[in-house]
Amino acid sequence: MAKILIIEDDQDIARLIGMKLKARGHELALAGDAVTATTTARREHPDVILLDLGLPGGDGLLVLNRLREMAAFALTPVIVISGRDPAALRESVFKAGAVAYLAKPLDTEELVAEVERALGT
Repeated sequence: MAKILIIEDDQDIARLIGMKLKARGHELALAGDAVTATTTARREHPDVILLDLGLPGGDGLLVLNRLREMAAFALTPVIVISGRDPAALRESVFKAGAVAYLAKPLDTEELVAEVERALGT
């Protein structure tokens, strides 16, 4: 189906998300920190990006801004995932170009629904 890039430093969360998305037939790519996030995106050309905000090596919002500055990812749907206070971040995340904001702990069914919505399926 689609290639999904999961940018998440918590391996358990990345694994859980990955299992749900693989079960739907999606191909996965993984990045565990802000440093490798953009290089992995350039290498993998994902259809949707799942982005944690609390990443080693830099803030996820900075990664989102960098992705939006690259022509190849200007329109790629980015779904932000965070354990941070959503009230404080929601506006800045959407202003930066995210299509959805999901709070941790994750509802994996909601996550899958947001991915499918972002893919237009």
